[in-house]
Amino acid sequence: MFDQVIGQQEAQDRLLQLEQEQRLPHALMLCGPMGCGKMALAMAFARHLLGRTTNDEAMLARWEHPDLHFTYPTIKLPSMSADHKPVSDDFAREWHELVMAGPYFTMTEWLEVMGGENQQAIITAGESDALIRKLSLKSSQGGYKISLIWLPERMNIECANKILKLLEEPPQQTLFLLVCEEPERLLETIRSRVQRIDIKRIAEEDILQALISRRGINEDNARRIARMANGSWLKALEMLNADSENELFLDMFQTLMRLAYQRKVKDLKAWSERMAAMGRERQKRFLEYFLRLIRENFIYNFQEQELCYMTQREEDFAKNFARFVNEKNIIPISELVNLAIRDIGQNANAKIVFFDMALQMIVLLINK
Repeated sequence: MFDQVIGQQEAQDRLLQLEQEQRLPHALMLCGPMGCGKMALAMAFARHLLGRTTNDEAMLARWEHPDLHFTYPTIKLPSMSADHKPVSDDFAREWHELVMAGPYFTMTEWLEVMGGENQQAIITAGESDALIRKLSLKSSQGGYKISLIWLPERMNIECANKILKLLEEPPQQTLFLLVCEEPERLLETIRSRVQRIDIKRIAEEDILQALISRRGINEDNARRIARMANGSWLKALEMLNADSENELFLDMFQTLMRLAYQRKVKDLKAWSERMAAMGRERQKRFLEYFLRLIRENFIYNFQEQELCYMTQREEDFAKNFARFVNEKNIIPISELVNLAIRDIGQNANAKIVFFDMALQMIVLLINK
């Protein structure tokens, strides 16, 4: 059941121990950083529990068990009526396609599958109404009914309040499995009604072994990727793909820094327009990448190779660029990027956000 999970043996053992000792609460929340495998763990545990009361392994393998209810953020398509509140069932085919490809995926991938990369995906009040109806039915197999909610922090307030009522008065034989990356965004009352399990980053050795055994990577390359992945299987997979998003992000990072150093304001405006043309989720991912690369370039100055986690291309750029990131500007640059992440998350005008960031980089790079 847990064969698709990379590492995380301690978390697996804890989940199975809760079941064996009959101490399984009605609501569990697995929290951890992106790529740590919390969704893979939740799916594997759900499959394990449902397997207790069914012999249809094929049905479980296809994620089509009638007592397993997935909830996930959705978008509103142009074809939907004005008063329709999107629900998970509207995208059931797309979701099934995603999870059949494997339990490790990102919000960006999910948005692309739905066809709404420029939108902010949320869980609507319509979803909570649909879930209440589904969970009011008896278990079809005589065991658990499982509600697996991916990224509950994306519930709007109306939905959150209705889910809270479900958690306060759970239907019989129902287990809620919440898979969360930003628990602080959830209502405190919801957090108080779930048992939280924090999932750590994946051990470097586990990623190394998975790269060798599952992807056929030679040990030297696997070791470099495992170090740079920083506990995220998703990052490890990204680095295997030469055309990955990170390659684009590195190009955009290099372009920004060169143009800022050269004070080419007109070209910086064009750069900000290119950034604005990306979807908001991708913009946020770029800014997170930007923060990482700024940190790595700062550390590079100390000549401590074992502390640096960069690809060969990133390191080649750092050889000449790292000296521009130092104790005078590392904090202001980080604060500037974190402010941009906040503004993009609040639907600010992306052109303005990125152009302002680019202009401020001119001043910050001079302060070396």
